[in-house]
Amino acid sequence: MNLQTIFESLRESSKELARLSPGQKNRALASVKEAIRTSIPSILSANDLDVSRAREKGIKESLIDRLSLNEARIEGILSGIDEIIAQTDPIGQVVSGWTNENGLAIKQVRVPIGVAAIIYESRPNVTVDAFAIAYKSGNAILLRGSSTALETNREIVAAIKKGLAALSDNGEGIPGAVELASSGKRDEVDEILNARGYIDVVLPRGGADLIKMVVEKASVPVIETGSGICHLFVDASADLDRAVLIAENAKLQRPGVCNAIEVLLVHSSVAKDFLPKLVEKFAGRAQFRCDQRALPIVKAAAEKASGYDGDKLSEKILAAGKDDFDTEFLDNILAIKVVDSVEEAVSHINSHNTKHSESILTTDVKNAAYFKTNIDAACVYVNASTRFTDGQVFGYGAELGISTQKFHVRGPMGLSALTTTKFIIEGEGQIR
Repeated sequence: MNLQTIFESLRESSKELARLSPGQKNRALASVKEAIRTSIPSILSANDLDVSRAREKGIKESLIDRLSLNEARIEGILSGIDEIIAQTDPIGQVVSGWTNENGLAIKQVRVPIGVAAIIYESRPNVTVDAFAIAYKSGNAILLRGSSTALETNREIVAAIKKGLAALSDNGEGIPGAVELASSGKRDEVDEILNARGYIDVVLPRGGADLIKMVVEKASVPVIETGSGICHLFVDASADLDRAVLIAENAKLQRPGVCNAIEVLLVHSSVAKDFLPKLVEKFAGRAQFRCDQRALPIVKAAAEKASGYDGDKLSEKILAAGKDDFDTEFLDNILAIKVVDSVEEAVSHINSHNTKHSESILTTDVKNAAYFKTNIDAACVYVNASTRFTDGQVFGYGAELGISTQKFHVRGPMGLSALTTTKFIIEGEGQIR
Protein backbone atom coordinates (compact mmCIF):
# COMPACT_ATOMS: atom_id res chain seq x y z
CA MET A 1 0.00 0.00 0.00
CA ASN A 2 1.52 3.33 -1.03
CA LEU A 3 1.34 6.40 1.16
CA GLN A 4 -1.36 8.13 -0.86
CA THR A 5 -3.62 5.11 -0.46
CA ILE A 6 -2.82 5.08 3.27
CA PHE A 7 -3.66 8.78 3.58
CA GLU A 8 -7.03 8.26 1.92
CA SER A 9 -7.81 5.20 4.05
CA LEU A 10 -6.94 7.05 7.25
CA ARG A 11 -9.15 9.98 6.29
CA GLU A 12 -12.15 7.74 5.65
CA SER A 13 -11.50 5.72 8.80
CA SER A 14 -11.32 8.89 10.89
CA LYS A 15 -14.88 9.72 9.85
CA GLU A 16 -16.09 6.30 11.00
CA LEU A 17 -14.13 6.53 14.24
CA ALA A 18 -15.55 9.94 15.10
CA ARG A 19 -19.04 8.38 15.21
CA LEU A 20 -18.19 5.70 17.80
CA SER A 21 -19.43 5.95 21.37
CA PRO A 22 -17.03 5.80 24.36
CA GLY A 23 -18.14 2.24 25.07
CA GLN A 24 -17.47 1.11 21.51
CA LYS A 25 -13.99 2.60 21.53
CA ASN A 26 -13.22 1.03 24.90
CA ARG A 27 -14.29 -2.42 23.74
CA ALA A 28 -12.04 -2.06 20.68
CA LEU A 29 -9.09 -1.10 22.88
CA ALA A 30 -9.73 -4.09 25.14
CA SER A 31 -9.70 -6.35 22.08
CA VAL A 32 -6.41 -4.81 20.95
CA LYS A 33 -4.91 -5.41 24.37
CA GLU A 34 -5.72 -9.12 24.21
CA ALA A 35 -4.43 -9.39 20.64
CA ILE A 36 -1.10 -7.85 21.69
CA ARG A 37 -0.87 -10.20 24.66
CA THR A 38 -1.36 -13.26 22.45
CA SER A 39 1.29 -11.87 20.08
CA ILE A 40 3.98 -11.38 22.75
CA PRO A 41 6.22 -14.23 21.46
CA SER A 42 6.31 -12.85 17.91
CA ILE A 43 6.76 -9.27 19.14
CA LEU A 44 9.71 -10.27 21.34
CA SER A 45 11.25 -12.29 18.53
CA ALA A 46 11.05 -9.28 16.20
CA ASN A 47 12.45 -7.05 18.94
CA ASP A 48 15.42 -9.38 19.43
CA LEU A 49 16.20 -8.97 15.74
CA ASP A 50 15.98 -5.16 15.96
CA VAL A 51 18.19 -5.07 19.05
CA SER A 52 20.76 -7.35 17.43
CA ARG A 53 20.92 -5.16 14.33
CA ALA A 54 21.20 -2.03 16.48
CA ARG A 55 24.18 -3.46 18.34
CA GLU A 56 25.84 -4.40 15.07
CA LYS A 57 25.51 -0.75 14.01
CA GLY A 58 27.23 0.38 17.20
CA ILE A 59 24.22 2.17 18.71
CA LYS A 60 24.98 3.06 22.34
CA GLU A 61 23.45 0.95 25.08
CA SER A 62 21.37 3.79 26.57
CA LEU A 63 19.48 4.00 23.26
CA ILE A 64 19.26 0.23 22.92
CA ASP A 65 17.56 0.27 26.32
CA ARG A 66 14.82 2.46 24.81
CA LEU A 67 14.43 -0.01 21.94
CA SER A 68 14.37 -3.18 24.02
CA LEU A 69 11.22 -4.98 25.09
CA ASN A 70 10.63 -7.86 27.47
CA GLU A 71 7.47 -9.41 28.89
CA ALA A 72 7.44 -7.05 31.87
CA ARG A 73 7.70 -3.98 29.63
CA ILE A 74 4.93 -5.25 27.36
CA GLU A 75 2.72 -5.86 30.39
CA GLY A 76 3.42 -2.27 31.40
CA ILE A 77 2.32 -1.11 27.95
CA LEU A 78 -0.87 -3.16 28.26
CA SER A 79 -1.55 -1.64 31.68
CA GLY A 80 -1.36 1.73 29.93
CA ILE A 81 -4.20 0.65 27.64
CA ASP A 82 -6.28 -0.24 30.71
CA GLU A 83 -5.65 3.22 32.15
CA ILE A 84 -6.71 4.88 28.88
CA ILE A 85 -9.88 2.77 28.82
CA ALA A 86 -10.66 3.92 32.36
CA GLN A 87 -10.30 7.59 31.52
CA THR A 88 -13.23 9.83 30.67
CA ASP A 89 -13.70 10.14 26.93
CA PRO A 90 -12.98 13.78 26.03
CA ILE A 91 -15.10 13.81 22.87
CA GLY A 92 -18.30 15.73 23.33
CA GLN A 93 -17.20 17.35 26.58
CA VAL A 94 -18.56 20.87 26.99
CA VAL A 95 -15.60 23.17 27.55
CA SER A 96 -17.84 26.18 28.16
CA GLY A 97 -21.38 27.26 27.47
CA TRP A 98 -23.68 30.22 27.90
CA THR A 99 -26.86 31.81 26.60
CA ASN A 100 -26.76 35.21 24.93
CA GLU A 101 -29.25 38.00 25.64
CA ASN A 102 -30.94 37.16 22.35
CA GLY A 103 -31.54 33.59 23.49
CA LEU A 104 -28.84 31.85 21.44
CA ALA A 105 -27.45 28.86 23.38
CA ILE A 106 -23.73 28.63 22.67
CA LYS A 107 -21.59 25.62 23.63
CA GLN A 108 -17.90 24.92 22.97
CA VAL A 109 -17.38 21.15 22.75
CA ARG A 110 -14.39 18.86 22.25
CA VAL A 111 -14.08 17.02 18.92
CA PRO A 112 -11.35 14.88 17.35
CA ILE A 113 -8.63 16.58 15.31
CA GLY A 114 -9.04 13.94 12.58
CA VAL A 115 -5.87 12.26 11.32
CA ALA A 116 -2.61 12.47 13.24
CA ALA A 117 0.86 11.30 12.26
CA ILE A 118 3.63 10.61 14.73
CA ILE A 119 7.27 10.36 13.67
CA TYR A 120 9.38 8.82 16.39
CA GLU A 121 12.67 7.13 17.19
CA SER A 122 13.48 3.68 18.57
CA ARG A 123 10.80 3.33 21.25
CA PRO A 124 8.25 0.62 20.27
CA ASN A 125 6.09 1.40 23.31
CA VAL A 126 5.17 4.64 21.52
CA THR A 127 3.50 2.53 18.82
CA VAL A 128 0.91 1.24 21.27
CA ASP A 129 0.62 4.41 23.35
CA ALA A 130 0.05 6.67 20.35
CA PHE A 131 -2.50 4.31 18.80
CA ALA A 132 -4.48 3.92 22.03
CA ILE A 133 -4.60 7.67 22.72
CA ALA A 134 -5.61 8.38 19.13
CA TYR A 135 -8.34 5.74 19.02
CA LYS A 136 -9.87 6.75 22.35
CA SER A 137 -9.89 10.42 21.30
CA GLY A 138 -11.53 9.52 17.97
CA ASN A 139 -8.52 10.06 15.68
CA ALA A 140 -6.98 7.89 13.00
CA ILE A 141 -3.18 7.73 13.22
CA LEU A 142 -0.21 7.12 10.96
CA LEU A 143 2.81 5.69 12.75
CA ARG A 144 6.29 6.29 11.37
CA GLY A 145 8.88 4.74 13.67
CA SER A 146 12.60 4.56 13.08
CA SER A 147 14.23 1.86 10.99
CA THR A 148 15.91 0.51 14.13
CA ALA A 149 12.51 -0.62 15.48
CA LEU A 150 10.93 -1.58 12.14
CA GLU A 151 10.47 -5.32 12.76
CA THR A 152 9.05 -4.75 16.24
CA ASN A 153 6.64 -2.09 15.02
CA ARG A 154 5.42 -4.31 12.19
CA GLU A 155 4.50 -7.06 14.66
CA ILE A 156 2.85 -4.64 17.09
CA VAL A 157 0.75 -2.95 14.40
CA ALA A 158 -0.25 -6.35 13.01
CA ALA A 159 -1.49 -7.29 16.49
CA ILE A 160 -3.37 -3.98 16.84
CA LYS A 161 -5.10 -4.51 13.51
CA LYS A 162 -5.96 -8.07 14.49
CA GLY A 163 -7.61 -6.84 17.67
CA LEU A 164 -9.60 -4.21 15.76
CA ALA A 165 -10.59 -6.66 13.04
CA ALA A 166 -12.09 -8.96 15.69
CA LEU A 167 -14.76 -6.28 16.30
CA SER A 168 -15.05 -4.93 12.78
CA ASP A 169 -18.33 -6.71 12.03
CA ASN A 170 -20.19 -4.63 14.60
CA GLY A 171 -18.37 -1.45 13.60
CA GLU A 172 -16.48 -0.99 16.88
CA GLY A 173 -13.12 -2.06 15.48
CA ILE A 174 -11.82 0.02 12.57
CA PRO A 175 -8.53 -1.53 11.37
CA GLY A 176 -8.01 1.28 8.86
CA ALA A 177 -7.73 3.81 11.69
CA VAL A 178 -4.09 2.85 12.27
CA GLU A 179 -1.35 2.42 9.69
CA LEU A 180 2.41 2.00 9.79
CA ALA A 181 4.68 3.74 7.28
CA SER A 182 7.03 0.81 6.98
CA SER A 183 9.22 1.28 3.93
CA GLY A 184 12.09 2.54 6.07
CA LYS A 185 12.90 5.11 3.37
CA ARG A 186 13.50 8.70 4.42
CA ASP A 187 11.55 10.24 1.54
CA GLU A 188 8.31 8.92 3.03
CA VAL A 189 8.82 11.35 5.92
CA ASP A 190 8.79 14.29 3.48
CA GLU A 191 5.59 12.96 1.94
CA ILE A 192 3.93 12.71 5.36
CA LEU A 193 5.01 16.21 6.35
CA ASN A 194 3.43 17.68 3.24
CA ALA A 195 0.18 15.67 3.14
CA ARG A 196 -2.06 18.72 3.46
CA GLY A 197 -5.72 17.79 3.36
CA TYR A 198 -4.99 14.28 4.65
CA ILE A 199 -2.83 14.70 7.78
CA ASP A 200 -4.21 17.22 10.28
CA VAL A 201 -1.28 17.28 12.70
CA VAL A 202 2.22 15.80 12.97
CA LEU A 203 3.99 15.02 16.21
CA PRO A 204 7.75 14.44 16.17
CA ARG A 205 9.09 12.45 19.12
CA GLY A 206 12.83 11.97 19.40
CA GLY A 207 16.10 13.85 19.43
CA ALA A 208 16.76 17.46 18.56
CA ASP A 209 17.71 16.71 14.95
CA LEU A 210 14.46 14.86 14.24
CA ILE A 211 12.32 17.56 15.84
CA LYS A 212 14.14 20.36 14.00
CA MET A 213 13.76 18.54 10.68
CA VAL A 214 10.02 18.04 11.15
CA VAL A 215 9.39 21.64 12.24
CA GLU A 216 11.37 23.05 9.32
CA LYS A 217 9.99 20.78 6.59
CA ALA A 218 6.34 20.35 7.55
CA SER A 219 3.59 22.17 5.69
CA VAL A 220 0.99 20.57 7.98
CA PRO A 221 0.57 21.73 11.59
CA VAL A 222 3.12 20.39 14.09
CA ILE A 223 2.89 19.88 17.85
CA GLU A 224 6.51 20.27 18.80
CA THR A 225 7.85 17.87 21.38
CA GLY A 226 11.20 18.89 22.77
CA SER A 227 14.47 17.15 23.28
CA GLY A 228 15.37 17.10 26.94
CA ILE A 229 18.24 19.28 28.08
CA CYS A 230 16.96 19.11 31.65
CA HIS A 231 18.63 20.74 34.67
CA LEU A 232 18.86 20.05 38.39
CA PHE A 233 19.83 23.00 40.59
CA VAL A 234 21.17 22.30 44.09
CA ASP A 235 20.47 25.50 45.99
CA ALA A 236 22.38 26.77 49.04
CA SER A 237 19.72 25.48 51.44
CA ALA A 238 19.25 22.03 49.86
CA ASP A 239 19.32 18.85 51.91
CA LEU A 240 22.57 17.56 50.39
CA ASP A 241 22.11 13.88 51.20
CA ARG A 242 18.68 13.91 49.62
CA ALA A 243 20.04 15.94 46.70
CA VAL A 244 22.62 13.25 45.93
CA LEU A 245 19.89 10.61 45.70
CA ILE A 246 17.74 12.80 43.47
CA ALA A 247 20.70 13.54 41.18
CA GLU A 248 21.49 9.83 40.93
CA ASN A 249 17.92 9.02 39.99
CA ALA A 250 17.57 11.91 37.55
CA LYS A 251 20.76 11.01 35.67
CA LEU A 252 21.39 7.28 36.03
CA GLN A 253 18.06 5.48 36.30
CA ARG A 254 17.50 5.70 32.52
CA PRO A 255 20.00 8.10 30.96
CA GLY A 256 18.65 7.61 27.44
CA VAL A 257 15.25 9.21 28.08
CA CYS A 258 14.22 12.82 27.57
CA ASN A 259 13.40 13.53 31.22
CA ALA A 260 16.84 12.56 32.51
CA ILE A 261 19.00 15.51 33.53
CA GLU A 262 21.93 16.55 31.36
CA VAL A 263 23.16 19.48 33.49
CA LEU A 264 23.72 19.86 37.22
CA LEU A 265 23.98 23.36 38.69
CA VAL A 266 25.37 23.71 42.23
CA HIS A 267 25.33 26.81 44.44
CA SER A 268 28.87 27.93 45.24
CA SER A 269 28.25 27.92 49.00
CA VAL A 270 27.61 24.14 49.03
CA ALA A 271 29.75 23.00 46.09
CA LYS A 272 32.66 21.84 48.28
CA ASP A 273 30.31 19.76 50.42
CA PHE A 274 27.93 18.49 47.76
CA LEU A 275 30.18 17.59 44.82
CA PRO A 276 32.34 15.09 46.79
CA LYS A 277 29.14 13.36 47.92
CA LEU A 278 28.00 13.22 44.30
CA VAL A 279 31.33 11.81 43.10
CA GLU A 280 31.27 9.11 45.76
CA LYS A 281 27.65 8.17 45.03
CA PHE A 282 28.13 7.95 41.28
CA ALA A 283 31.28 5.82 41.75
CA GLY A 284 32.48 6.13 38.18
CA ARG A 285 29.11 5.36 36.61
CA ALA A 286 29.00 8.66 34.74
CA GLN A 287 31.43 10.99 33.05
CA PHE A 288 31.48 14.48 34.56
CA ARG A 289 32.15 17.49 32.32
CA CYS A 290 32.87 20.34 34.72
CA ASP A 291 33.21 24.10 34.46
CA GLN A 292 36.34 25.74 35.86
CA ARG A 293 34.95 26.10 39.37
CA ALA A 294 33.60 22.56 39.64
CA LEU A 295 36.57 20.78 38.03
CA PRO A 296 39.16 20.98 40.88
CA ILE A 297 36.56 19.96 43.48
CA VAL A 298 35.36 17.00 41.45
CA LYS A 299 38.91 15.88 40.57
CA ALA A 300 40.07 16.00 44.18
CA ALA A 301 37.04 14.03 45.30
CA ALA A 302 37.46 11.44 42.56
CA GLU A 303 41.06 10.79 43.60
CA LYS A 304 39.74 9.59 46.97
CA ALA A 305 36.59 7.82 45.79
CA SER A 306 36.07 4.31 44.43
CA GLY A 307 35.40 3.78 40.74
CA TYR A 308 37.98 6.27 39.45
CA ASP A 309 41.24 4.28 39.67
CA GLY A 310 43.99 4.63 37.07
CA ASP A 311 42.92 5.78 33.62
CA LYS A 312 39.32 6.06 34.77
CA LEU A 313 40.04 9.37 36.45
CA SER A 314 41.03 11.08 33.20
CA GLU A 315 38.21 9.33 31.33
CA LYS A 316 35.52 10.22 33.83
CA ILE A 317 36.46 13.75 34.91
CA LEU A 318 36.81 16.28 32.10
CA ALA A 319 36.74 20.04 31.61
CA ALA A 320 33.46 21.07 30.00
CA GLY A 321 33.65 21.99 26.32
CA LYS A 322 31.83 24.88 24.70
CA ASP A 323 28.86 22.72 23.66
CA ASP A 324 28.46 20.59 26.78
CA PHE A 325 25.81 22.82 28.36
CA ASP A 326 23.76 22.70 25.14
CA THR A 327 23.83 18.96 24.49
CA GLU A 328 21.28 16.23 25.10
CA PHE A 329 23.76 13.43 25.83
CA LEU A 330 21.22 10.61 26.31
CA ASP A 331 24.08 8.80 28.00
CA ASN A 332 25.94 8.53 31.31
CA ILE A 333 27.39 12.02 30.90
CA LEU A 334 26.64 14.96 33.19
CA ALA A 335 27.71 18.58 32.71
CA ILE A 336 28.34 20.41 36.01
CA LYS A 337 28.43 24.14 36.67
CA VAL A 338 28.84 26.17 39.88
CA VAL A 339 26.63 29.27 40.23
CA ASP A 340 26.35 31.98 42.86
CA SER A 341 22.58 32.47 43.15
CA VAL A 342 19.15 31.22 42.19
CA GLU A 343 18.96 34.14 39.77
CA GLU A 344 22.12 32.97 37.99
CA ALA A 345 20.81 29.41 37.90
CA VAL A 346 17.51 30.51 36.36
CA SER A 347 19.28 32.70 33.80
CA HIS A 348 21.57 29.84 32.77
CA ILE A 349 18.69 27.37 32.50
CA ASN A 350 16.50 29.66 30.42
CA SER A 351 19.43 30.33 28.08
CA HIS A 352 20.34 26.68 27.53
CA ASN A 353 17.30 24.50 28.13
CA THR A 354 14.80 23.01 25.70
CA LYS A 355 11.74 24.02 27.78
CA HIS A 356 11.21 20.45 28.99
CA SER A 357 11.72 19.78 32.72
CA GLU A 358 13.70 21.70 35.35
CA SER A 359 14.14 21.12 39.09
CA ILE A 360 15.36 23.06 42.13
CA LEU A 361 16.38 21.38 45.39
CA THR A 362 15.92 23.87 48.20
CA THR A 363 14.35 24.55 51.59
CA ASP A 364 14.19 28.28 50.91
CA VAL A 365 10.57 29.18 50.15
CA LYS A 366 11.50 32.43 48.40
CA ASN A 367 14.03 30.74 46.14
CA ALA A 368 11.54 28.00 45.29
CA ALA A 369 8.95 30.62 44.41
CA TYR A 370 11.43 32.56 42.27
CA PHE A 371 12.39 29.36 40.42
CA LYS A 372 8.78 28.35 39.78
CA THR A 373 7.81 31.79 38.53
CA ASN A 374 10.78 32.50 36.29
CA ILE A 375 11.74 29.16 34.73
CA ASP A 376 10.43 28.77 31.18
CA ALA A 377 9.66 25.06 30.85
CA ALA A 378 6.73 22.69 30.47
CA CYS A 379 7.38 21.11 33.87
CA VAL A 380 9.01 22.80 36.87
CA TYR A 381 9.89 20.73 39.95
CA VAL A 382 10.72 21.61 43.54
CA ASN A 383 12.60 18.95 45.53
CA ALA A 384 11.94 16.09 43.11
CA SER A 385 13.56 14.28 40.20
CA THR A 386 12.75 15.35 36.65
CA ARG A 387 12.15 11.68 35.83
CA PHE A 388 8.49 12.11 36.78
CA THR A 389 7.68 14.02 33.59
CA ASP A 390 5.70 11.21 32.01
CA GLY A 391 2.14 10.76 30.86
CA GLN A 392 1.61 7.58 32.86
CA VAL A 393 2.95 9.18 36.05
CA PHE A 394 0.68 12.18 35.48
CA GLY A 395 -2.32 9.85 35.26
CA TYR A 396 -2.78 9.81 31.48
CA GLY A 397 -2.04 6.08 31.14
CA ALA A 398 0.30 6.85 28.25
CA GLU A 399 1.50 9.87 26.34
CA LEU A 400 2.10 11.08 22.82
CA GLY A 401 5.22 12.90 24.01
CA ILE A 402 6.18 15.96 26.03
CA SER A 403 5.11 19.15 24.30
CA THR A 404 7.57 21.99 24.85
CA GLN A 405 5.71 24.54 22.77
CA LYS A 406 3.27 27.07 24.20
CA PHE A 407 0.27 26.74 21.91
CA HIS A 408 -2.55 24.18 22.15
CA VAL A 409 -0.85 21.83 24.63
CA ARG A 410 2.25 21.86 26.84
CA GLY A 411 3.84 19.09 28.91
CA PRO A 412 2.86 15.39 28.78
CA MET A 413 0.19 14.92 26.12
CA GLY A 414 -2.74 12.65 26.83
CA LEU A 415 -6.19 12.28 25.31
CA SER A 416 -7.10 15.96 25.14
CA ALA A 417 -3.96 16.75 23.13
CA LEU A 418 -5.58 15.20 20.05
CA THR A 419 -8.79 17.16 20.38
CA THR A 420 -9.89 20.54 19.15
CA THR A 421 -13.17 22.32 19.79
CA LYS A 422 -16.12 23.54 17.83
CA PHE A 423 -18.97 25.81 18.79
CA ILE A 424 -22.54 24.52 18.71
CA ILE A 425 -25.09 27.35 18.54
CA GLU A 426 -28.78 26.61 18.97
CA GLY A 427 -31.49 29.16 18.40
CA GLU A 428 -35.22 29.59 17.86
CA GLY A 429 -35.24 31.59 14.65
CA GLN A 430 -33.01 34.49 15.74
CA ILE A 431 -31.65 36.76 13.03
CA ARG A 432 -29.04 39.47 13.20
